[in-house]
Amino acid sequence: MSTRGVARPVLPRIGLIVAVLAILAVLIGMVVGVGAILSQGGIASGNPFAGTALYADPASKAATAADEATEAGDSDDAAVFTRIAEVPTAIWLTPEKHPIGEVGGYVSDLVTAAAKLGQVPLFTVYGIPNRDCGNFSSGGLTVEEYPVWIDEIATSLDDSDSIIILEPDALALADECDNVEERLGEVSASVDALVAAGLTVYIDAGHSNWGPPADMADLLNRAGVDRARGFSTNVSNYNNTDREQYYANTISTLTNGAHYVIDTGRNGNGSTGEWCNPAGRALGAEPSASPSGSAQDAGLWIKPPGESDGECNGGPAAGEWWDENALELAADAAR
Repeated sequence: MSTRGVARPVLPRIGLIVAVLAILAVLIGMVVGVGAILSQGGIASGNPFAGTALYADPASKAATAADEATEAGDSDDAAVFTRIAEVPTAIWLTPEKHPIGEVGGYVSDLVTAAAKLGQVPLFTVYGIPNRDCGNFSSGGLTVEEYPVWIDEIATSLDDSDSIIILEPDALALADECDNVEERLGEVSASVDALVAAGLTVYIDAGHSNWGPPADMADLLNRAGVDRARGFSTNVSNYNNTDREQYYANTISTLTNGAHYVIDTGRNGNGSTGEWCNPAGRALGAEPSASPSGSAQDAGLWIKPPGESDGECNGGPAAGEWWDENALELAADAAR
């Protein structure tokens, strides 16, 4: 029957349209929500440190030094080392100490120990090929070994809520190491593997004395910072927090609002411009989450205070415990 000239019922059609739009809204919301989670490194949009208790490793070098000082009857030194040991500090994963076939079990044990305390471990992943370009912290894995090591870490930390600082200095040194594209690819692939395991990832971005923030922002964008939570600055360095915040906020604006963390472990007196065991430095502010609405997620102790930067200014090999340095950092912080 022809309907020409007959008024059609509009309410059912409007209802159908509303229903379709509602379904589309839900689907779009789901896509946006998933995209937001993935872009934040496997977490929701809130600050991952808010309400989170970080894990202090009872087997850290500071804790070992405290035990040794106690056994030697040196209560004053033991008290200083204990104070440092009790502050949650990043646990560094290196292939020299935690090789393929062993690193997985090591991190799994730490996650289990932290979970019993209701805490979350903070790891620094430090094993990229040609690490440190042959300087004091030289080493790392081969190009073939590196992704295997990363995958073992990712698999063993799957759904653990662990937080990762990814490859200190790797991007900042890429030009000097003469392997920019290769290194960008390695960092990018590592981000994907770690984020897929539900981990919160911060790609290291050097520090404010190193180079222009625009140059670092370009490297971070090419390395996949949009797929991580963000980036870290001042790792193993001494720049004061205000200086690092200015540097990091500039990078954040150039990386679509990427969040960041700052290493405050040894920046209590700021920097002299020297990076390797400079004298007169001090412990900085202890780890804490930043206020909501800030691009900064937290100040953290990433480089463990008391561990040497390298064989310079009287220090032992990079990463080795150094009593005199730990005591100086604590004494200068107390002034």
